[in-house]
Amino acid sequence: MADTEKFRLRRFVERLVQMGECEVREQPIDLVDVAGVLDGNPRATHLRAAGPERAELVGNVMGSRRRLAIALDTDETGLLPTLAKRLSHPHKPVKVSAKDAPVQEVVLTGKDADLCALPIHLQHSEDGAPYISASLDFSVFPATGYTNVGCRRMMLRGSHNAGIDLIAPSDLRVIYLDAVARREKLPIAFAVGSHPADFMAAVSATQPTDEFEVMGAVRGASVPIVKCVSNDVHVPADAEYVIEGFLDANGHTEPEGPFGEYVGYYGVVKTNPVFHLTAITRRKDALFQTVTIGGRHLARTDTAQVTTVKTESAAWAALVTSVREPLAVYATPSSGGMYNVRVSLRQRVPGEARNAIAAVFGSMAEAKHVFVFDEDIDVFSDEQVDWAMATRCQGDRDMIVAGGFRVVPLDPSLAGARTGAKVGFDCTIPFGKRAALEWGIPAPPVLPQRARTKSVVDSLAEEPASFLELMAAAGSRDGREIVRELDALYATNRLARNESGRYVLKNGGAT
Repeated sequence: MADTEKFRLRRFVERLVQMGECEVREQPIDLVDVAGVLDGNPRATHLRAAGPERAELVGNVMGSRRRLAIALDTDETGLLPTLAKRLSHPHKPVKVSAKDAPVQEVVLTGKDADLCALPIHLQHSEDGAPYISASLDFSVFPATGYTNVGCRRMMLRGSHNAGIDLIAPSDLRVIYLDAVARREKLPIAFAVGSHPADFMAAVSATQPTDEFEVMGAVRGASVPIVKCVSNDVHVPADAEYVIEGFLDANGHTEPEGPFGEYVGYYGVVKTNPVFHLTAITRRKDALFQTVTIGGRHLARTDTAQVTTVKTESAAWAALVTSVREPLAVYATPSSGGMYNVRVSLRQRVPGEARNAIAAVFGSMAEAKHVFVFDEDIDVFSDEQVDWAMATRCQGDRDMIVAGGFRVVPLDPSLAGARTGAKVGFDCTIPFGKRAALEWGIPAPPVLPQRARTKSVVDSLAEEPASFLELMAAAGSRDGREIVRELDALYATNRLARNESGRYVLKNGGAT
């Protein structure tokens, strides 16, 4: 029998609480105050009495890279390698009956199905209405019967209607416009309250396939699915809530927005399709979910963190075919999880840093600025990245600037343009120069464990030596006696230095 508890959101939240990654608030809270509690909060927050219904609501579950890593049983640096490995092993979904689907323990249809009865809160001061922000949408490719999975926000228009954002290019937009061309409604369902693995799968799927298989790949286990009660779309049986209905056949007709977008600014009012509600199903003890989006603390928002997964996966896929040894990719969440991408690699031949920049430019990643570093730079460290940019990059030599690229329309710096510029920064040490002293990185001296007892003269008679090598040869843990010996050699004009700074004896040491 399929396990419908292992990847339940509530179980994951309980795990976060045990790890100190989630705070629990028992006191009642008005819905208007929810966003203020979540904004910039470094932890997830489980509100146990939200709104007048005292509903359970959790937010910011995916608002840190650590929490995404926990969802895949790894750490922050292991997130991308673990995800890439899992994506190569898809799992077919397992169908379960309605009686075995926890998400259909409670079924509401007709007038009983009411969007306004859900704990949906206003997220930003200028938003057009409260939004369901943590929904995964499920629809069907007519030609193949494959299920498409995406992330979609829903703006409440009433108790049975909502606006759906379908401006940006996406599989759902293609599916919907095909239905509109046939003047047909599009059956659709939205899961609210999902494990982070499901969100990562939704943004990582790029090949034409049944995306339940991708979701199973990221989970590392088959997804239990059940048919909706009011249409033929299948949904995860272990979700907290499912909202069923259809997009009407009228196309992009209704104003939707404004909304505080994941790039940190407001998106303006746009014309979008309308969703019509037909049913709401849920668990008996369902936990509603909201995600954080936009504002001044992008790095602590769910959307920026999940977007990093999408960006890094797309960039990595391009890098492994364009350079010999990419090592790490990091899309900074403070840039919305897409605009600033850092890459580290081990250069095997000249020009690979530029190849890496070009590869990310041309990938499905929406990178705007690409920074490439040597293998000694930790791309997750702002300090190391700042240092490498300051000391390994010359603007007139190491920058690549090009225009006319596909862009994310939400970038306000585009000023209405449909294409935009990308900039690459080669922050690597010039090829073949890594061993040069001027590119050596200072580190504290470390003497070998075994002491030796050679004099300075005996050591230098064998080969040139650094000061530390002379100390090691003499077994010195002080160094000042080595200075005295060198001073004596200087006094007799027997000591010199070579180009690397090592001490040498003149004329082989003869007096």
